Amino acid sequence: MKKSSCKKLLYSLIISFVIILSVGSVIIYKKLYSPLFDIDKTVYIYIDEKKDYHNLLLQLQTTAHIKNLRAFKQLAASLNYPSNMHTGRYAAKPETTLKEFLSILSNGIQTPVKLTFNNIRLKEDFARRISEELMFREDSLLNRLNDPDYCAQFGLDTNTVLCLFIPNTYEIYWNTGVDKFIRRMKREYDRFWTPERLSLAESIPITPIQASILASIVEEETAAAPEYPIVSGLYINRLKRGMPLQADPTVKYAVGDFTLRRILNVHVKTDSPYNTYLHKGLPPGPIRLPSVRGIDAVLNYSRHNYLYMCAKADFSGRHEFATNINAHNRNAYQYWVALNARKIY
Repeated sequence: MKKSSCKKLLYSLIISFVIILSVGSVIIYKKLYSPLFDIDKTVYIYIDEKKDYHNLLLQLQTTAHIKNLRAFKQLAASLNYPSNMHTGRYAAKPETTLKEFLSILSNGIQTPVKLTFNNIRLKEDFARRISEELMFREDSLLNRLNDPDYCAQFGLDTNTVLCLFIPNTYEIYWNTGVDKFIRRMKREYDRFWTPERLSLAESIPITPIQASILASIVEEETAAAPEYPIVSGLYINRLKRGMPLQADPTVKYAVGDFTLRRILNVHVKTDSPYNTYLHKGLPPGPIRLPSVRGIDAVLNYSRHNYLYMCAKADFSGRHEFATNINAHNRNAYQYWVALNARKIY
């Protein structure tokens, strides 16, 4: 073969190799750097303590609508990822590439949950709400809240432990353990109770726990937030005079029925430390998770001489306030007539 022919063949092979290499590089580049998911908004992939790789693949298909599962499995295998999975909540965005997503998974780079809780009455409700947002089970948290020794380390008991949790929105990792979650909430509680708030509580005088318990009653008593400071002042007046609070929401809590629309004699006779018709002072714990607004309303209560309150006969959710029993009885009679007119017995 002539030298010129050999050179031509060599050049042809080199060119072919370059073309193949270029095409292969483009294919590999597209696999690694093209958007991996067929989605128009961020979705989340969850890996729990079982670290089930097959479940992950299923989520990638059904939740994230992965475009190239085969490429994902090949690269994951080359990185030995299936044997080194991390628990967590991982964001799959429309623009996320294969290389980016496997880097996120391999390094355990989570997107935190924005955890919001409020309007919760019972520990069971609270444990259920939190377990819906975080990895640990409902009973794991409930067991802690019902453990006297565990609660005692925070200066609380099983009745007051809900006061530890200040309703708000918190950023927290989905795979946070139950103990770490409670310690985080303790730090938020300490942060909430600033020197200013502590000083206001001391001036009443009540403890932060008592302020939370009273706030829980106030928030159950009225649906009108502007009334919070007024109702707080009324209850503080009664506490200072040694009068029983006679708060209907505590009776509902004692009976175990928050749907009661009319409190009867049979209800106020319910034998429970939460029944403030039978027992003076505050109940042993909150009857709901008090909000920041409710607690601040107690700390900044309205100064007045009201000792009595009764729901308005127009069923607006607001109240008539009175300084003496005679005026209160007149208000109560109007409400009694309104209840009968609506056949609420």
